[in-house]
Amino acid sequence: MLLDMVRILEREAVDVRFPTSARLDGSDAMNEAPDYSAAYLVLRADDGTEGHGFTFTIGRGNELVTAAVATIADRLVGRDIEDIEADLGGFWRWLHSDSQWRWLGPDKGVIHLASAAVVNAVWDLVAKRAGKPLWQLLADMSPQQIVDLVDWRYLRDALTPEQAVELLERRAPGRASRTELLREHGYPAYTTSAGWLGYSDDKLARLCKEAVAQGWDSVKLKVGANLDDDVRRCRIAREIIGPERKLMIDANQTLGVADAIRWASALEDFGIWWFEEPTSPDDVLGHAAIARRIGPTRVATGEHCQNAVVFKQLLQAGAIGFCQLDACRLAGVNEAVAVLLLAAAHGVPVCPHAGGVGLCELVQHLSMFDFVAVSGSMTDRVVEYVDHLHEHFVDPVRMDGGRYTVPTAPGYSARIKAETLAEYRFPDGPVWSARS
Repeated sequence: MLLDMVRILEREAVDVRFPTSARLDGSDAMNEAPDYSAAYLVLRADDGTEGHGFTFTIGRGNELVTAAVATIADRLVGRDIEDIEADLGGFWRWLHSDSQWRWLGPDKGVIHLASAAVVNAVWDLVAKRAGKPLWQLLADMSPQQIVDLVDWRYLRDALTPEQAVELLERRAPGRASRTELLREHGYPAYTTSAGWLGYSDDKLARLCKEAVAQGWDSVKLKVGANLDDDVRRCRIAREIIGPERKLMIDANQTLGVADAIRWASALEDFGIWWFEEPTSPDDVLGHAAIARRIGPTRVATGEHCQNAVVFKQLLQAGAIGFCQLDACRLAGVNEAVAVLLLAAAHGVPVCPHAGGVGLCELVQHLSMFDFVAVSGSMTDRVVEYVDHLHEHFVDPVRMDGGRYTVPTAPGYSARIKAETLAEYRFPDGPVWSARS
């Protein structure tokens, strides 16, 4: 019997970094010169299949997360993949059951980030073995199977498993038609590529013009360092994109509550659709206070929300108008499913964060699953898009104007090319050894 098992034979963890700080791609008020990075994991099974996963950082410290990824993934070596496939919710709970690791969190920090890479790699492996892209693998599950993916112990006061099953069952009859619509029209997106804070006014104007020409109807700018500069930059963007397109702003956590309200007031004439990360990601009540004061602009946050419990509190407090979960800040697919269910139950649109290496590749699957099986809606829903580093992926995102086209390859679209891993491995890859 043991000979028939398909086991995880080995794992490989890689610290891979891209020198994006050289051109200030990704720059914002909190992160002035990031080097987009991934703590990357490959799981190899004895039947020849591989699972690829990662979590996202912006440079220094990525070695800590990579070391944690390797340590956590060691628990998987020798595990029977079919046992994992039979109970993916139980697998997630088992992975989080080590009390000594949990002491380092719990459910936050380096260990939680590393858990995302491990869980994402397992889901990539499972989806490949099923011959389906991840969004379809999830969307083909029954309501009960989806609900069973979630650890409900801290969430039942906001949504019970029984209520979640009922929500999903109400959506079930329309899954086929929504899948057809998704395949035909793709999923709406917005661009952040025009609005990095380190860009000059001339570059901002040029990129906004290019965004309009390329068919984008939603553009986001980074703000929060200097209010006068932000007023000027929002004026430039609004004049170019026109009154009919959506303009969003993102302060990347730099402001206190009072300053965030002041910022929103100063920029309200530019018709701001959402104000993203206006203050500390941990300040649930602060977000609620801001949300009460800045309408009709809505608060958006989530890329730094540490776990589903923080999302639960934001939703319970009426603190957010847009839920911006991150596929790598949360502990992988299972916890992302929990947040999708919570957001749907509270009637809050999910617009995932994707401003980092590989995040676009991952979150497209979560939003498409959300549309087909959970929320059943694209209203007020857009997925972030940035236009760099996709060339390093085996199955990169594909865009048609301002929309994601549906991924069809089996897996989670997470595999980075072998030559990229060799070239950008830190600190000894050629790209980094040449800079030392």
